[in-house]
Amino acid sequence: MQANVDFKQLVEGAGDAIMVCDAQGAITLWNRAAERIFGFTEAEALGQSLDLIIPQRQRQRHWDGYHKTMDTGITKYGADLLRVPALHKDGHTLSIAFTVSMLFSADHEVTGIVAIVRDESVRFAEERKLRARLVEVEAAMVKEGDSQ
Repeated sequence: MQANVDFKQLVEGAGDAIMVCDAQGAITLWNRAAERIFGFTEAEALGQSLDLIIPQRQRQRHWDGYHKTMDTGITKYGADLLRVPALHKDGHTLSIAFTVSMLFSADHEVTGIVAIVRDESVRFAEERKLRARLVEVEAAMVKEGDSQ
């Protein structure tokens, strides 16, 4: 039995960003959650390079991996969550997590890639604070042990 799914509604209603890029890295789909997370409207993002949201220091590594993926049609991030920094329109850095899925033509040529992206900035900051607190507690325990 085939489900009758309105995919446009599904993409627009998703809480996570859904972005599609063509084989050259130009954005061809940008949902409302992508607008909310990254600050760029659909009109501002469509047709643009992913450099729009990739920090300068990560761009070379990103494009090396992107082009290899487009050439081979294989990605290791289909099931594995990738966590990387990203840029918001106003310039502040985000911590995002995402998976990707390859898109193919009928003759199995790579046509692009879809990414499902979640903003994990708040969670990442909380984990960083907890790690710092743990270091403080461990240091205090060592200091206390030294004084006995």
